[in-house]
Amino acid sequence: MNSKDWQPQAVPPPARVTANAMSVDVEEYFQVSAFEQHVSFEQWARMPSRVEASTDRILAMFELADIRATFFTLGWIAERHPRLIQRIADAGHEIASHGQNHVRAINQDRNTFGADIRQAKNVLEQISGQEVKGYRAASFSIGASNLWALDELAEAGYRYSSSIYPGTHDAYGMPEAPRFAFHHRPEGLLEIPVTTVELGGRRLPCAGGGFFRLYPYAATKAALKRVNARDSQPALFYFHPWEVDPDQPRVPGLDARRRFRHYLNIARVEPRLHRLLSDFSWDRMDRVFSVDDQQAPALDIIDHRWQDSA
Repeated sequence: MNSKDWQPQAVPPPARVTANAMSVDVEEYFQVSAFEQHVSFEQWARMPSRVEASTDRILAMFELADIRATFFTLGWIAERHPRLIQRIADAGHEIASHGQNHVRAINQDRNTFGADIRQAKNVLEQISGQEVKGYRAASFSIGASNLWALDELAEAGYRYSSSIYPGTHDAYGMPEAPRFAFHHRPEGLLEIPVTTVELGGRRLPCAGGGFFRLYPYAATKAALKRVNARDSQPALFYFHPWEVDPDQPRVPGLDARRRFRHYLNIARVEPRLHRLLSDFSWDRMDRVFSVDDQQAPALDIIDHRWQDSA
């Protein structure tokens, strides 16, 4: 599809914003896209795993704040840590897909992408006993050049995606995309872009990731309040388990930019998250964006409790 011919259908804002959407991208510290040239896929199984302990810290944090969230999880993680996935689901959180092996969608053709998203969906559903409704591409890697990925997600049975950054970034972004939730086609897949704030005619990131670590907490708080009040829209926030793990092993050989982006202010993230959870109301993405109101085929879920392979 040519993005010039694309006619997304905006979703009307809610009458009143009652909660923002909290999301977690469940991946290991060594699986981030910025480390692709430093830690190969073949090395993953030999790397020290940290994801279970750090995700359990997040679960405890959410329980203390009495909130539920959406966990976009790699199939690779679920296969190796099935009891973690079960704990997330049993605590009332939404299990969603982050793909099987954290390969950016922009680096996949349609057949490879389709196989990846179906494999991850099946793995996560089998382990969690939940229908997997949502998907987030690695590094928000759906954009103008691969909008076919949204069609493929719909065909695979997903209800929504959160895979487009509606702004400009050196690694990803689609500035012509709507800032808030929209249908890719009339009555089609719902895309929920990561939240940006508009200041001086520019779209600026404000809802998680490296930006949450780079800027003072007050900047995030002010931006999210502006989105709720001025735009009358729920915000979508995201972060990763490795961002609450300041003791994670350091990956050698990184250039200065990658080191800065990954490790900056990691020790400050958990205290900031406690403030964030207290300052705003939060819930799962499927509930905040009324995903169950979308038309979708019925799906049989097998509640199959896997055993840890370890």
